[in-house]
Amino acid sequence: MTGSYPSLRHAPSDLIGGRWIPIPGDGIVSINPARPAEVVWSATPRIDHVDLAVAAARAAAPAWARFPLERRAAVLRRFQKIAVARVDDVTDLLRDEVGKPTWDAKAEAQLLAAKVDITLDEGPDAALGRVRGFEAALTPTRTGRAWFRPHGVMAVLGPFNFPAHLPNGHIVPALAMGNTVVLKPSDKTPAAGQILAEMFDEALVAEGAPSGVLNLVQGGADIAARLSAHADIDGVLFTGSWAVGRRIMQANLDRPGRILALEMGGNNPAIILPDADLRQAVIECVRCAFITSGQRCTCTRRVIVHRAIADRVVSAIVRGAAALTIGAPDADPPVFMGPVISRESRDAILTAQDEMRRAGGEAILPMRATDGPGGGWYVTPGVMRVDRFVETPAGAKALSHAGADVEVFGPLLRISVVDSLDEAITQANATAFGLAASIFTHDAAAIERFHHEAHAGCVNVNTGTAGASGKLPFGGLGLSGNHRPAGAFSIDYCAYPVAGMFERESAALVSPGMTVDEAWFA
Repeated sequence: MTGSYPSLRHAPSDLIGGRWIPIPGDGIVSINPARPAEVVWSATPRIDHVDLAVAAARAAAPAWARFPLERRAAVLRRFQKIAVARVDDVTDLLRDEVGKPTWDAKAEAQLLAAKVDITLDEGPDAALGRVRGFEAALTPTRTGRAWFRPHGVMAVLGPFNFPAHLPNGHIVPALAMGNTVVLKPSDKTPAAGQILAEMFDEALVAEGAPSGVLNLVQGGADIAARLSAHADIDGVLFTGSWAVGRRIMQANLDRPGRILALEMGGNNPAIILPDADLRQAVIECVRCAFITSGQRCTCTRRVIVHRAIADRVVSAIVRGAAALTIGAPDADPPVFMGPVISRESRDAILTAQDEMRRAGGEAILPMRATDGPGGGWYVTPGVMRVDRFVETPAGAKALSHAGADVEVFGPLLRISVVDSLDEAITQANATAFGLAASIFTHDAAAIERFHHEAHAGCVNVNTGTAGASGKLPFGGLGLSGNHRPAGAFSIDYCAYPVAGMFERESAALVSPGMTVDEAWFA
């Protein structure tokens, strides 16, 4: 067993106050999901490091906040160059730790540098303009000013499916606005978190930043709980499941001033109407249902198709799903799908399919476990037909309906057939989630209605639910988020506005009932 991946420049470690502290052991073992005998990273986390990391971030916060934006931007530009130079290292690591095909892993690796441009864009419609100070004339002698301050210490909790890109999407704007950071990666992808921290650390050191601006603590649920409820942090920036997001909110009920930016998954619908370009609709739905082996929060989970075209659409989706290539992430020619992240995930996905079958679903393309060349946690795409989609009552434990409102985080697509746009929108909105939704049609009235009525933060027309743009806000409603969209709007939750009034003359207002004698001031 080895404990460190070749792309990493340090042994498995935490980063605290500018020091890399090895954490040897096997308390957490990250394995290659395509070749489970291959260890990518292993270490034993230390819960006391949470307090040390937060203290280091707190100590660095005043000096970092006083850095002018130009100096903080220089750090991020340095990071950008490092990320470009190391794109192959990051690609290899994401391929081997997450199980993404090389093309998918490289696409994620390339997003790291792109986030810097989006964050530092000075254009008239760019994000940075929303957190620029401004002035307003209040009276002939009084000026109002607004300026923005960093929150302070931000805890960033990352997911396994985009373990570099999504934490990076929090860290870059947090640092740009003068916050310090404690990063806790997913315990399924600790090596990806470490390589990200290594690149930021290199950039910070090169530009003379204070020690402790970015810190890294590895670990599982206990580390995450300690960090997200820590008394000396100012915000939690989280991507993951609703269940974990709920625990973060509960842990912070008595801290209303703490910023929580939560992105928590989805049960995303796509509507296909009779006038749609069926080729476009089918290709997009198949791609978005099964990309990254169905392990994206924006994956299409539900297709709602009009009865007039249902037979053709369902047949084409099943054929398209069955034709997807599955295999080793480093295969040549490239495959579309690699493995899912773990044996436990595969078991949970297949169990969900079985439960839906028992609840009345028709598995017209059953998912099945399959072996890859190195073993691995592979599962084939699945398509299930249900009679309708229904919102699951809050707190329901048993799956009583095949169209129940559950997020199956894997390659399972459910399809229902409807007779009208009214019915399609009702079923699309039969969810407590609200991340992404798509409609395929050329009917302007249907598009306009969908824009207004779709219960989602990302609403697409004639394109799939997966593949959000970093130039736009990214976030959801309900169980998908708490109105703190990331993407281009991530900078908005990394600073808060302060208002001030500045008087230039002796113009104090003497209100009725006040008495002022000028002799008092002689």
